[in-house]
Amino acid sequence: MANTFSMLRCGRFTLSLDRPLIMGIVNVTPDSFSDGGHFFDAARAVAHGLELVAQGADLLDIGGESTRPGAVPVSEGEELDRVLPVLEGLREARVPLSVDTQKPGVMRAALAVGADMINDVNALLAPGALAAVAASDAAVCLMHKQGEPRTMQVNPHYDDVVGEVRAFLAQRIAAAQAAGIAKERIVIDPGFGFGKNLQHNLELLRQLQALLSLGVPVLAGLSRKSMLGSITGASVEARVHASVAAALLAARKGARILRVHDVRPTREALAVVAAVEGWGA
Repeated sequence: MANTFSMLRCGRFTLSLDRPLIMGIVNVTPDSFSDGGHFFDAARAVAHGLELVAQGADLLDIGGESTRPGAVPVSEGEELDRVLPVLEGLREARVPLSVDTQKPGVMRAALAVGADMINDVNALLAPGALAAVAASDAAVCLMHKQGEPRTMQVNPHYDDVVGEVRAFLAQRIAAAQAAGIAKERIVIDPGFGFGKNLQHNLELLRQLQALLSLGVPVLAGLSRKSMLGSITGASVEARVHASVAAALLAARKGARILRVHDVRPTREALAVVAAVEGWGA
């Protein structure tokens, strides 16, 4: 498995990429597709994040606005009310804290209280987003999506899904660098399930290595997604095994960050593969 990047500068941290890192998901929303409402209370969300770290999460990703298919946007104020108390409460976790947002105002506020990474499904396209991240030392994840959450799964179309996703991400890397964001701070995400049907998603996973030549780490977010339900017939809550399998496939194809709900099973499966493949501990 090719690995052309050895580290990621991520706010307070410099992360080694000798092995795939696990990003645990902390949704502070009432309507996320998998665990919406389970951790909507800030104290419960903080406790959940700490438990994910105890299970082996290398990073945490805190989200205050659902981006599931059909999701309705929330106001900036509401998103801040959800995210900031959890971000502050998880500082004791001593792992990098990512904030999943596409709003520049939320980015600035989160970075001001210590976010180490911005995970933007909109790839810093919103006016002011590039400047918000460039003014910090945080990492950023630039994701590809086609359309908006409310309508993105209505007949998505590509002539060449891998080529089009790669070209978009190359453009966004260039824009981030031009804005002053060093390449050592950039991660890319092909956006599984964001304006893609099952065949698009499978082709992206099959050819994930095509993104490695862009010279930045790849994040794969496949956990519990509908594509896995389409393949297995399992409900969202019953997709743990399929999610672990998808994460292992992504890791073997070069993904350096795996964004998951189920940290312990993913960590244990990766440990077995690492022992066989000789990945870094």
